[in-house]
Amino acid sequence: MSLQKVGEWAFIAGVIIAVLGGAFIPGVGAMALALVVLGIIVGIINITEKETVPYLVAAIALIAAGTANFGAVDVLTGQVIKLGARFEGILDYVSNFVAPGAVIVALKTVWSLSKTK
Repeated sequence: MSLQKVGEWAFIAGVIIAVLGGAFIPGVGAMALALVVLGIIVGIINITEKETVPYLVAAIALIAAGTANFGAVDVLTGQVIKLGARFEGILDYVSNFVAPGAVIVALKTVWSLSKTK
């Protein structure tokens, strides 16, 4: 299996784990650790220099969205569904997945900018 395929599968697995895990099994440390590892793999393998700015902007947007208080949605929808808590769980896991990749991509960018020409 090529390195590019590994990166693609890491991304797909990270998204699936973040969405399903966040919606149905929030707060599990092992899943958060798996997402961090997958995020690092994606940051190292998948993101090219051309994709750096869009990736970092998207990462910032997703991480910022994760700080929103979706608990207010539970007040509107009732405590049976707990839709807000599910959104928060998903965004927590998405942040666990995206943030390590963003750190890797940012470090790669700083490295390339600091090299002598």
